Amino acid sequence: MADNPENQANLSEEEILRQWQNMAAGDGAGGGADDMAAAMGVEGQKILDQNEIDSLLGIDKSADGGRGRGIKALLDQSVVNYEKLPMLEVIYDKFERILSTSLRQYTADNVDVTIMNMTSVRFGDYLNQIPLPAGIVVVNAIGLDDYVLLVYESNLIYAVVDVMLGGRKSRPLPVSGRNFTAIERKILDTLTEIVLRDLSESFGPVAPIQFKAERMEVNPRFTVISQEANVAILVTVKVNLEGREGKMQFCLPYATLEPVREQLLQQFMGEKFGQDNIWENHLSQELYHTTVPVDAVLDQLTFSLNEVLEWKIGDTIMLNARDFTPVKLECGGVLKMMGTMGRALDFKAVRVTHNITDLNNLKQG
Repeated sequence: MADNPENQANLSEEEILRQWQNMAAGDGAGGGADDMAAAMGVEGQKILDQNEIDSLLGIDKSADGGRGRGIKALLDQSVVNYEKLPMLEVIYDKFERILSTSLRQYTADNVDVTIMNMTSVRFGDYLNQIPLPAGIVVVNAIGLDDYVLLVYESNLIYAVVDVMLGGRKSRPLPVSGRNFTAIERKILDTLTEIVLRDLSESFGPVAPIQFKAERMEVNPRFTVISQEANVAILVTVKVNLEGREGKMQFCLPYATLEPVREQLLQQFMGEKFGQDNIWENHLSQELYHTTVPVDAVLDQLTFSLNEVLEWKIGDTIMLNARDFTPVKLECGGVLKMMGTMGRALDFKAVRVTHNITDLNNLKQG
């Protein structure tokens, strides 16, 4: 039928397209489809459905367990391969141990704190994927002059409230979409103080940083502390309270950590980059043998421009310097010593009366 041009011309466009799709789905799909397209004079085109389009763009969450793929994976590749901060992992390992002890004392119960993972994300993408309801705390990082986010999942909030109000033996209640009550917010404020205090202590060996809670929000739109395209570190912490589990997450923009970036790049605590103590000692000793010019300023006079223009060769400028007149000794235009003018043999000389230490003491006094 496909070989007869007269019969082919009597068919509608829909029937022609249906025949072509049937032939492409058969065993001889390759050659048959090309022959059919050549007979019809139409290029063979594959029409993508919505699922295939989503997969190509990388927004198909059902594929690969929600991992990035397609075009979106290419865009996010810079995030996945972003700079690692080894010392930050050491800090949160210490935070895990300290927080476990603090929460045991706070709840008077067995508490297990575990650092699940530490990944790089785009700040805007993270805000869009926060499961609501959630407690989002905007934290002021004093010492870094910036902000970080502390996000509590509702499971953790209800678990802590249930344990603190005597519900240890009761069955966990299902999570509801209601807003948090005043009592729940008060307990959450106390929990936040404990968490941020332990986090500040964990950062202590690296930098003197204090984390203070500024406000708590339930809408991510009110917690924008960085540009949506900026990269941030996401630290997920799991807390187990006697069979009740919940998560808290720390979102730390890379821009916030920039002041302590060199310390966080260390492989171990106290590592020094590019410093050699032996070479430093040798250089400091060699500096003592360096020759530097020193200017002895006998006097300073002020002249007008007209007077300077009238000077001629052979003119004499009278200075007010006499014997035992204070003389400034400068190095590179900076005052270093003071002395008095005198004579040694047939040479004019300056006797040092105040060294640089004496001058510094006079300035402070």
